Amino acid sequence: MSPLRSVLALALLTGLLALSAAAVTAADPKPQTPPKGATVLFDGKDLSGWTSMNGKAAEWKVTDGYVEVGKGDIRTKETFGPDFRLHVEFWLPNMPEAKGQGRANSGVYLQGRYEIQVLDSYMNETYQNGSVGALYGILEPNKEAQAKAIKPPEKWNTYDITFHAPRVDPQGKVTTPGTVKVVLNGVTITEGKFDKVTGGAMDNKIGEPGPIRLQDHGCKIRFRNIWIQKLDQ
Repeated sequence: MSPLRSVLALALLTGLLALSAAAVTAADPKPQTPPKGATVLFDGKDLSGWTSMNGKAAEWKVTDGYVEVGKGDIRTKETFGPDFRLHVEFWLPNMPEAKGQGRANSGVYLQGRYEIQVLDSYMNETYQNGSVGALYGILEPNKEAQAKAIKPPEKWNTYDITFHAPRVDPQGKVTTPGTVKVVLNGVTITEGKFDKVTGGAMDNKIGEPGPIRLQDHGCKIRFRNIWIQKLDQ
């Protein structure tokens, strides 16, 4: 082989290797590093900070740095509020035979009362306020932003959620609506105000601190790298 052909062959091989590495990185990004001062809720090792909803041991499997949906919802032992930022990374199984709400369905409940929907909404039509990133049944994601952010199944996604709980008077009546902002894979898709809990809430104690809760909806969703930052009131 001539020297010129050798150089060209080497350049082609180098380019292919670089493209291959980029594809692997894009398909399986590394978990983000929690910022200084954040409280790590799940670090990929165990569920020591979590329980089932009845206070017993969480029956979800931890392996390879993630936890997979098992039996029943799980919640943090610690409660949070009124305001915080939450980071959650999640992976959706490929369920091509399922449609609508049946395809890779789960949820992240803020204070155990306000569900941010987890769903495979990639080429899967459903009602918009029940699609990925929705404050379920209340706030729907911007469809264009959602389409830009969404990934096909079997890839890791990130939620960065900024939450301000509703304020209530001594009788429990909402005086100031809450606000929530959902960023999916770096794109803001949902933002707005709310004054009530979503379906499936653990209680109706608006204004009180509550746990972070992960939903068992019968699909093998995986979660990893969950951390929270408390915000000043």
